[in-house]
Amino acid sequence: METLLSSLPDIPTAIALESGTSAAVEIALDVRALSLWYGKRRVLEDVSFGVPARKITALVGPSGSGKSSLLRCVNRLNDEIAECRVEGQVLIGGADAYANDTVVHELRRRVGMVFQRPNPFPLTVYENVAYGLRLLGMKHRRELDEHIESALRSASLWDEVAARLDESALTLSLGQQQRLVIARALAVGPEILLMDEPASALDPAATLRFEELLHRLAERYTVLLVTHNMQQAARVSAFTAFLHEGRLIEFGETDALFTNPRERQTEDYITGRYG
Repeated sequence: METLLSSLPDIPTAIALESGTSAAVEIALDVRALSLWYGKRRVLEDVSFGVPARKITALVGPSGSGKSSLLRCVNRLNDEIAECRVEGQVLIGGADAYANDTVVHELRRRVGMVFQRPNPFPLTVYENVAYGLRLLGMKHRRELDEHIESALRSASLWDEVAARLDESALTLSLGQQQRLVIARALAVGPEILLMDEPASALDPAATLRFEELLHRLAERYTVLLVTHNMQQAARVSAFTAFLHEGRLIEFGETDALFTNPRERQTEDYITGRYG
């Protein structure tokens, strides 16, 4: 049976960004009045913003501001946490991720996740990328080969591992492992990529290569990126959301938010007065 998330067509939403631009943009992910509690502790408070399609949107803010928790709301990883409660809506293609008839594993196929540290499975490079494809029922070797090569090329990793597909993924460098995890997510055909400080464990050279990859991915995918690195947010993102103590303080085009923030809190954080 088709789920609500998989059967509805994508519904583009036009918004006028808070930065003052009059241009309307297509929204891939629409967060509306989202609140989150872990037990009695409120982590997010009435957060609302739209994530533009096929762009990089950075989530910035001090530690403990709710950035990672917000990511985990989008693909419902918070479901795994006891005493977690969510209110509000997370709309993907116009369908609510928290609707009663949403099938969570289908949601997580459409919304891939990349964590702070690479988490390859203790399998070969090939089987890491094949893992999700096999769960979707793909069995024929030729078809698997084609999808795996395509995913590895999209993650800018094919040339480095084409002769190492039968080796353990754990033998790869950290930068290669992170790109392998991205390839694993891309293989199943997501629309949105959630990234939680994906470059924080990488050296400067690997970080540069990773940022170059992000720009290429944004040509096809919607990317929501948590980063503590203000320079990185300025370099790679088209839009930025600033969170503080679980509340959205400001959202808009990155250039405008960094050069002419509307809120004093935003300016203080960007200029390093706190955080």
